[in-house]
Amino acid sequence: MAQISLTFPDGNAREFEAGVTAADVAASISKSLSKKAISATVDGQHWDLQWPIEADAAIAINTMSEEDAALELIRHDMAHVMARAVQAIWPDTKVTIGPVTENGWFYDFDRTEPFTPEDLGEIEAKMKEIIAARDPVRTEVWDRERARKHYEDSGEPYKVELLDRIPEGAPIRMYWHGAWQDLCRGPHLQHTGQLPADAFKLMGVSGAYWFGDVTRPMLQRIQGVAFKNRDDLKKYLNFLEEAAKRDHRKLGREMDLFHLQAEAPGQIFWHPNGWSIYTSLQDYMRRMQTAGGYVEVNTPQVVDRKLWEASGHWDNYQENMFIVEVDEEHAREKAINALKPMNCPCHVQIFNHGLKSYRDLPLRMAEFGSCNRYEPSGALHGIMRVRGFTQDDAHIFCTDDQIEAETKKFIEFLARIYADLGFENWTIKLSTRPEKRIGSEESWDRVEAALGDACKAAGYGFELQEGEGAFYGPKLEFTLTDAIGREWQCGTLQVDPNLPERLDASYVGQDGEKHRPVMLHRAVLGSFERFIGILIEEHAGKLPFWLAPRQVVVASITSEADDYVLEVVTALKAAGVRAEADLRNEKINYKVREHSVGKVPVILAVGHREVEERTVTVRRLGEKQTKVALLDEITAELGHEATAPDLR
Repeated sequence: MAQISLTFPDGNAREFEAGVTAADVAASISKSLSKKAISATVDGQHWDLQWPIEADAAIAINTMSEEDAALELIRHDMAHVMARAVQAIWPDTKVTIGPVTENGWFYDFDRTEPFTPEDLGEIEAKMKEIIAARDPVRTEVWDRERARKHYEDSGEPYKVELLDRIPEGAPIRMYWHGAWQDLCRGPHLQHTGQLPADAFKLMGVSGAYWFGDVTRPMLQRIQGVAFKNRDDLKKYLNFLEEAAKRDHRKLGREMDLFHLQAEAPGQIFWHPNGWSIYTSLQDYMRRMQTAGGYVEVNTPQVVDRKLWEASGHWDNYQENMFIVEVDEEHAREKAINALKPMNCPCHVQIFNHGLKSYRDLPLRMAEFGSCNRYEPSGALHGIMRVRGFTQDDAHIFCTDDQIEAETKKFIEFLARIYADLGFENWTIKLSTRPEKRIGSEESWDRVEAALGDACKAAGYGFELQEGEGAFYGPKLEFTLTDAIGREWQCGTLQVDPNLPERLDASYVGQDGEKHRPVMLHRAVLGSFERFIGILIEEHAGKLPFWLAPRQVVVASITSEADDYVLEVVTALKAAGVRAEADLRNEKINYKVREHSVGKVPVILAVGHREVEERTVTVRRLGEKQTKVALLDEITAELGHEATAPDLR
């Protein structure tokens, strides 16, 4: 029989017969490795221990210590074990698909009766029985017709359809977990006992159309999470609990910031409190941009399709655009326009208006541009994922030689803003040339080096994302990590020589000839809506004092203090503090509780003693201790805190 050579991670190679399995290889090394093995990595591919290896390859045997491989297998096997448990309890249930997700898995079922929370507990108990049984997992490759007959005879129509979706020539792998069988690409563990019985949890049930098609059957999706051990599961559940407390939709209601409704899907109704955050943030950004050498512009929201055709968006982005047809007076046909999904083509129009010289560059053009993009209704999420939004958008028109300096300046600009908003933990990713691209290799070399050198010059490292750039140029992505470890990609800087070319932008160089500018698309926040959602969740509603919509409530303890309460409010407002009076005939503890739920940063309580001494009792949100302060002192202190960082 033919021999093959397998090379191990330490560089040593051994000869085996062709068709040897990774399980055989593990057993040939040691008995203990054979028991601990969960899968293999063969030439970079995740490989089932039972699959034959037919050619020379690099091989590594995986155990539970290999985090990525272990979690993939645990979650994949849990999906099968859950489906097996469901069919053991309710044999008439039809199974469909059960892929791995970020922290677990889901499996879609066709069952007449809806699953209940009590059912999930019963399923979990049955899963633990299956795990305890340590049933072996085995796999075979079948021909298509044999597999089709098996599923037709078993009354599993969804598996028949899945079978038809497997490309010709691809292996049709049949897996058994004990006596229960599923169609699956694999790989899987050696036996059910390798699953951690105390490190999984079923999270809930939702509806899902078969393959996301509303014309197909509605299925029931059970979702679960799984980890390597109980401690990791506990950490994740605690994370979810913390995330739920910080959910911007919940806090938005408690703080009376905004609402959404069916008549305007993906559009936000900002309430006074929420709009206060929005305008304070926008005013701050406007001042920062002015100080950074930007000129502010404003461009139309409804633009003729001809511009979108010229820019390339009509061909490449039309499905995400809202089309507006207008019956122009005396027109023979309707004029077709679109709500702008982005600002860049309009900014080029302003650049093109009038002759530009090399002396005008770099030209930094900013707009708080209102944009509209179609998002499927299922993708909408509070104010984080919407259809109507405003970007802190800007475009820098410059020469090739100015790219590095402008990029460094932008990184420093962004770093200052993130620090002012309470974000110190963020990273940069540099996306480089994709396989399909325009421009010479020399130009890509030069521009990629300019972005990398700018990061270093600004004092920041970066992670390479090879091949992730646009077809016309590389980009930088700025990713925030919030207080509970979630990552948010917000800031961007994209090098674009393409749009100025398409829209015929030019400037007169020192040589008197026309030249194309390079366009740097850049944003710090991304969209105001999404960034405000991130801010709310980062600070759990306890926004930096200068951004808080309701900064101070002055609450009376007794009605005899009402006049002094109003005097305190007047003094605070004169110092630039957003202050309000609470003169209701309610107990002070009730008032404090209510305003704390609304995330008011400071509550000043006023009673007989405070009136006599011209003081206030200060309670800050999240602090148990109170303090007594003189009115003049607290007014000056809060006036300073209410001042935006760039104005202090």
